Amino acid sequence: MDKIRNLPISRRDLLKAGVTSASAMALPTLAPEASAAAPAAPPVVHKVKLNVNGKAHELELDTRTTLLDALREHLHLTGTKKGCDHGQCGACTVIVDGQAIRSCVTPVQKVGSSAVTTLEGLGTPEKPHPLQRAFIDEQAAQCGFCLSGVILTAKTVLDRNPRATDEQIQQALSGVLCRCFGNVRMLKAIRRYAGGRTA
Repeated sequence: MDKIRNLPISRRDLLKAGVTSASAMALPTLAPEASAAAPAAPPVVHKVKLNVNGKAHELELDTRTTLLDALREHLHLTGTKKGCDHGQCGACTVIVDGQAIRSCVTPVQKVGSSAVTTLEGLGTPEKPHPLQRAFIDEQAAQCGFCLSGVILTAKTVLDRNPRATDEQIQQALSGVLCRCFGNVRMLKAIRRYAGGRTA
């Protein structure tokens, strides 16, 4: 019974139950300090050296900064997209030492001196990389949000295995989500690029 008596009861609950006496309604209220959340810990800033697209950068960043935020917010490389922010959609994909990784779940301090390549690091608008050119020629994009993931993942697959089958390419790309369902044209572009490499 003591536990029941000590349960917190609001004035609204008492009114619903038909209790209206002044003594019963005089319930204590919590001071604002009692319900306030603890203040957030101040950020810890440290210097980070990054090797991105063949250029060295030194940044001062919060230790909690992800590689994605470092690229987009500090280096202004916005080809890498922020999608799900949980490493599941693939829009944030970059290449680190030859491996396609999810930059949204990669702490920037763990990258160290590794070579990072973003979509901008493959080619330029004036001289696109052959894989980018294949995507242009096949019109293999609509909104373009997933392209960083698709192109960079495909590049790592074909760098490792220039004769990768359609099934192997599709398996590698299965973790990159496309909103526009341009998958057929994307695969044609990737095949076109692969054919040019192996011809």
